[in-house]
Amino acid sequence: MALNHPVLLVLRGLGLGDLLTAVPALRALRRAHPGHRLVLAAPAALAGLVSLFDAVDELLDVSGPGPVPLDRPAVAVNLHGRGPQSVAALSRTRPGRLLTHAHPEFPGLEGPPWRQSMHEVRRWCALLEWYGLPADPADLLLDPARLLPGQVPVPDTAGGDGQGHVIVHPGAASRARRWPVERFAEVAAALEHAGHRVLITGDAAGRSLAFRAGTLAGLPVEQIVAGRTDLRDLARLVAGARLVICGDTGVAHLATAFATPSVVLFGPVSPRQWGPPPTGRHVALWSGRHGDPHGNRPDPGLLEIGVEIVLDAAMGLLEVGVR
Repeated sequence: MALNHPVLLVLRGLGLGDLLTAVPALRALRRAHPGHRLVLAAPAALAGLVSLFDAVDELLDVSGPGPVPLDRPAVAVNLHGRGPQSVAALSRTRPGRLLTHAHPEFPGLEGPPWRQSMHEVRRWCALLEWYGLPADPADLLLDPARLLPGQVPVPDTAGGDGQGHVIVHPGAASRARRWPVERFAEVAAALEHAGHRVLITGDAAGRSLAFRAGTLAGLPVEQIVAGRTDLRDLARLVAGARLVICGDTGVAHLATAFATPSVVLFGPVSPRQWGPPPTGRHVALWSGRHGDPHGNRPDPGLLEIGVEIVLDAAMGLLEVGVR
């Protein structure tokens, strides 16, 4: 798209899961502004997935609520949060029009009220609908065919029955969302013993946790791929998996995006706010207790989820048949 087209600036300076929950809103904005150059202000680390959305023309490297180094966009959209920092950052770009939730520190800006209990996907769709832009919360899927062949360092991802691999992802951004690594190891060992090839995934920061899980499960080192995959490699592994088992983290949203069955363990935050859609083969496990999502120890409600219930959910999804 030519550089002289009007700019539609969208702020979402957050992580992988946050980006994927905004896909329906991004696509709705693309449809509503076909002649604009859509610039997404988000961390550069997410660039490997942005090309899969059919919505974004350019990624502007921004982490958190700003600042946003862009001047005078035709339209600016706050998909980052309720404000005030994100509202202020977008206001400083001097947009022709700013779409955001209402905030008392900006009485001159109209917008819908922030509803804390709303599901994250629906939140951003509802924001756009308030401004008269239709958005479909179910428009979450990504096309795995767009994932070009990569160099995933896994020699053979087929299980004993020839039907693909199972991903166990023990990491999470905060300790409050992190199920004990020993329990992930028990699940991985049981699935491997049942004939399913298990891969332990994670980013570079979570590599030691993944190696502990894989070692406790007795897996060979080549099946512990944490720290050896970039974001697109991870996406390829999720797209080709029979099942993903993880906590409330970005990998869960990758499973939703590629229609890969998943078992997702929720702790301090309800799946009604961040869980997978009711359609599709996803199981969200939650004790019903709320807590601090940024706590420095595993949430008590998360600890109430035992190994057996996770294994039961996993086996149930695996027995349904090949995707």
